Amino acid sequence: MPADSPEGQSELQMLKSKFVLQTAPFDARFPNTNQTRHCWQSYVDYHKCINAKGEDYAPCKQFKRVFRSLCPIEWVSRWDEQRESGTFPASLEP
Repeated sequence: MPADSPEGQSELQMLKSKFVLQTAPFDARFPNTNQTRHCWQSYVDYHKCINAKGEDYAPCKQFKRVFRSLCPIEWVSRWDEQRESGTFPASLEP
């Protein structure tokens, strides 16, 4: 069924209402186009937050959404490995 048909249009509208695409919001602490520092800080803030409040704490989830949006997967994987081995280069204590 073509997407421009009435049936296809209602299916498209249904999918649009079901899925909302978002990216990291603007953060005045990181005004430049290079978002490397924003990525790093969001990752660190997320882990500090869950260490203090737990994974179900809603504000922690915002940090997670931001770093998952901004950070390359390879960086996150490497940082996760470093955290597990105890060699992560930042304190994650709250």
